[in-house]
Amino acid sequence: MKNLFLFVSFLLCSSLAFAIENDSVAPEFTLETASGEKVSLSDYAGKTVVLEWVNPFCPFVKKFYSVGAMQDFQKKAQEKGVVWISINSTNPDHGDYLNDEATLEYIEDNKIPSIWLKDLDGSVGKLYDAKRTPHMFVISPEGKIVYQGAIDSVRDANPDSIAGAENYVLEAIGGGEFTTETRPYGCSIKY
Repeated sequence: MKNLFLFVSFLLCSSLAFAIENDSVAPEFTLETASGEKVSLSDYAGKTVVLEWVNPFCPFVKKFYSVGAMQDFQKKAQEKGVVWISINSTNPDHGDYLNDEATLEYIEDNKIPSIWLKDLDGSVGKLYDAKRTPHMFVISPEGKIVYQGAIDSVRDANPDSIAGAENYVLEAIGGGEFTTETRPYGCSIKY
């Protein structure tokens, strides 16, 4: 009986429960870039959109950006007509916060092709129930969430593991069968 209780407890604790269910309409938002341009999700109606929660100081984010992997993923997505939006929900009072000038410098130095938005009060991150950096969402051209979770299948901060990992986001935008939900891994978002 004790083993059954432990097994059921494990299943309950390990099940994927998201505040926003897949196949639901992605919540609308408007945020600003570091240069002050307003960007809304609805600007990209009819397109596939990838949302990536990001914090440049997180080792799990560095895993991808330090070797140009995330930038390559973003370029591959853009070549397919997919819009990739990186959202930084770091609180301005936190030590990981980058002001506009530092953000623009980071984007330029790292040759980041995605649209980079700042979510200073964390309202959009909380709306999507984003928990980690990176936490990924894929939105269909119909405006519905079709994937949410981790960027890939290897839950570590080692760039050497990228090549052997299953990339859930690229699979979700690839046009074939794909996993629809995984548990995100990375640093907690600094709301």
